[in-house]
Amino acid sequence: MIFGSVFLVSLLSFIGVFTLGLKEKSLKKILLLLVGYSAGALFGDAFIHLLPGAVKENGFGIPISAAILTGIIVFFVLEKIVKWHHHHNLSEKTDVHSFGYMNLFGDALHNFIDGALITGSYLVSVPVGIATTVAVILHEIPQEIGDFGVLLHSGFSKNKALLFNFLSALTAVLGAIIALYFNSLVENFEVLLVSFAVGGFIYIAGSDLIPELHHEEGTKNSIIQIIVFLLGILTMGLLLLVG
Repeated sequence: MIFGSVFLVSLLSFIGVFTLGLKEKSLKKILLLLVGYSAGALFGDAFIHLLPGAVKENGFGIPISAAILTGIIVFFVLEKIVKWHHHHNLSEKTDVHSFGYMNLFGDALHNFIDGALITGSYLVSVPVGIATTVAVILHEIPQEIGDFGVLLHSGFSKNKALLFNFLSALTAVLGAIIALYFNSLVENFEVLLVSFAVGGFIYIAGSDLIPELHHEEGTKNSIIQIIVFLLGILTMGLLLLVG
């Protein structure tokens, strides 16, 4: 089930091709809805599924706090060093081919971590694993659409962009394998990994996705964004019924 979920997430790298026929204005509206929904889903998964799952056995102690902070720090450093940013705005101009490769490298690191986090979630319990997979998928859809657009703007052909995007997505499988390996060596590794995921999800939703929503002003847009954000949290709440 772990590798099925991870591979499903990897297949989302092809979703960008379905946006080629859409007008930029329509695509932008769809992306903003997805960004708001995925932000709520990531927060919901972090606080409704992952954190309770991590503290259920051992309580909330310094190791879990440290792992959460490590997750926040690692994602912050990745964003700074690799200049990893989820380009939800497809009209944004990119430099040249080199930026496309840099984006692929950052995306590969991100997908590697996603694979490890999904694996850690399943090791805690199947319901937590399913919830995390759903949250990652909701986040990956706008990200992969944006990444596909970045590659096209960087000079990649459509076929080459799809191929390279998929190859970078497959690092999620490697992340899953390594997570399973370390889980057999390190005691309570899955608890630390899930706590790390909490920090990562909080960072992505709070520093990347929500600021993206603030670019669109107006009462109507704000109300819609709040609704889809709350729907994302509600979705994670409803997934409790899976357990």
